[in-house]
Amino acid sequence: MVGNIAVILVALVVSVAIIWYFFAPRKAAQASREGALQTAHIVVKGGYTPAEIDVEAGSPVRLQFDRQEDGECSSHVIFSDLGIDQTLPPFKTTDVEFTPTKPGDLPYACGMNMLHGMVHVLPKGAKSKG
Repeated sequence: MVGNIAVILVALVVSVAIIWYFFAPRKAAQASREGALQTAHIVVKGGYTPAEIDVEAGSPVRLQFDRQEDGECSSHVIFSDLGIDQTLPPFKTTDVEFTPTKPGDLPYACGMNMLHGMVHVLPKGAKSKG
């Protein structure tokens, strides 16, 4: 009887840990500042790391996509709201530049729409969500 309860408790704890790992809210990375330019480095390898970036409206943004793989899925990054479809050569870093004019979210995805990321555009002077 006690052994059965222990097994159930262990299974419950493991299940909660797995759910938390996959579904817990992720913190957004803050783009670094170089004068007026906001820059973030994103590793492309089975996904985007970091997948969420905070930037400030009204200042130019440079996202540096460091593609560390050669699969077809990650060969492009698409910002559909901005009309950007940028080729990402394998094992190279490619810059994507734009200037967000208003606060909001700018989703991006790979060419096959399997990898996803988000740029959170915050109002000028707002604190980062991350």
